[in-house]
Amino acid sequence: MKYLLQVDFKMDGPFGEEMSKSFADLADSINTEPGVLWKIWTENAAAKESGGVYLFKTKEDAEKYLEMHSARLESFGITDIRGKIFEVNEALSLINSAPI
Repeated sequence: MKYLLQVDFKMDGPFGEEMSKSFADLADSINTEPGVLWKIWTENAAAKESGGVYLFKTKEDAEKYLEMHSARLESFGITDIRGKIFEVNEALSLINSAPI
């Protein structure tokens, strides 16, 4: 079974193209984290929110990543970090062409 991690938080920016350039190294480093299969980056500049949706091989990998990532965000001064872990229903998700 695979696990989805959803994370979001308030952030003043950067967003869009500037975000892509500023966080490219971070994006590369996420690929080396244990159990990460993929990440979709999310942003809402108008609401000053950012985050991501990740797919992990195990619940333990998702939990460890959330703990590490929350500490990293807090070191940047970001607070009110929301993280949720969900089991993925692969059979139904595949019907809807989910990349799992």
